[in-house]
Amino acid sequence: MSKFLAIAALVGTTAIAGCTQGINPTDTDRALIGAGVGATIASVGGGNAIKGAAIGGAAGALCNDVRLCE
Repeated sequence: MSKFLAIAALVGTTAIAGCTQGINPTDTDRALIGAGVGATIASVGGGNAIKGAAIGGAAGALCNDVRLCE
């Protein structure tokens, strides 16, 4: 996966996971959302959807730990 797609997956995941603030999501919720966004971005960009899902899932689960989606 190119650096651009990795960064796009990270930013997209953080943005989408941040939209769930009104429902008080858990790390699992954010990870699932992130995995879906990451896989979609990687697939559309011609990359490996599994790698995209792994990057997106990690970003979604950890975005509140680094205070990006609180």
